Amino acid sequence: MKIAYVYDSIYPYTFGGLEKRVWDLSTRLVDLGHEVHIFGPKYWSGEDIFKKEGVYLHGVCKPFKARYVKGRRSIWWPIYFGLKLLPILLKEKFEIIDCQNFPYFPCFSAKIVSITRRTPLVITWIEIWGDYWYQYLGKKGALGKFIEKMTVLLSWDMIAISETTKHQLIDIGIGNRNVTVVPIGVELESIKWVKPAQQISDVIFVGRMIKEKNIDLLIKVISLLKNKFPHIKAVIIGDGPENLALRKLTADMGVADNIRFLGFLEDHNDVIAHLKSSRCFVFPSTREGFGIVVIEANACGLPVIVINHPQNAACDLVVEGQNGFICQFNEAYIANKISDILIKQNSDFRTKCIEHAQKYNWSIIVEKIEGVYTGLIMERDNSVVFGNKEGRREQGK
Repeated sequence: MKIAYVYDSIYPYTFGGLEKRVWDLSTRLVDLGHEVHIFGPKYWSGEDIFKKEGVYLHGVCKPFKARYVKGRRSIWWPIYFGLKLLPILLKEKFEIIDCQNFPYFPCFSAKIVSITRRTPLVITWIEIWGDYWYQYLGKKGALGKFIEKMTVLLSWDMIAISETTKHQLIDIGIGNRNVTVVPIGVELESIKWVKPAQQISDVIFVGRMIKEKNIDLLIKVISLLKNKFPHIKAVIIGDGPENLALRKLTADMGVADNIRFLGFLEDHNDVIAHLKSSRCFVFPSTREGFGIVVIEANACGLPVIVINHPQNAACDLVVEGQNGFICQFNEAYIANKISDILIKQNSDFRTKCIEHAQKYNWSIIVEKIEGVYTGLIMERDNSVVFGNKEGRREQGK
């Protein structure tokens, strides 16, 4: 198969769960004999198109300088990227196009290419914002919600990375469209061989520094825990628009000596090394489409703490008391759970965490995604006989 992935970030030039997922899928599909192309911003110097580990990277345009305005994503960046994407994506013929749902506008360009080139389009959904748009943009959120709903209608075939996201898609109305749940995989073999970092910590967080991750809550939790564990050590890995504010809060709360900010680590093995040298992973985000770092933490033997929230699909990854805990958005409650983990140091708990991560082995995930793509291509080819998609479904009844 000749496969095209579309997203406005490319790993390893930026680090986030979604771009890492696209990269890991791409390299593994190449290993299976497929030709894979990723279309995104040009974060590198030199040629616009080059081959990295068997994957073709297409630099659609230069990254937008102001991707965030006042802590929120700029609407102009995805519009600009979507417009630049269209003529470049049209230059080649693909058997499947997989466009990541966010930030929406590139999906419209991919749809035009899909129609023009008669190529199956699958949109991968990480999360549905729905009414959260009003919280994010105020009255302007109505526009964001409308664009999200229009994006849902672009493709008959969708991939959701969690059951939570699938249910959210159904709730906003998708008719008889297909939604297949394919979670994100984890590099279990490579994780197994990474050595722990020399610097030991009690609590660790990994993720983007944005408001929805609620890293400020973690800092306040550490402040509470300091009363019981004066020398508690926490590590925060990541970067983002909240960086300076969080560092200031750390100083204001009197825990600057207890919390280390390591910034963005280019080598993902360094992230794994720090996870392995910690004792508990805390993920206070209230809005996640999946939360791959939760599985990575489990694979490193760390029990995890996530927040109970209807928009937090990371809750799907936790079996209460077996590989972690689902907590209320409450400083004292979270602090008590961390305290229990630090005091008990249950080796059986760590073993269960590692066992839980096994179901997200990449070999299982890639086989499933390959099956989805193959089915869509066969469905397109059969349409020559059965007519449009609705007609094909009638034939199958």
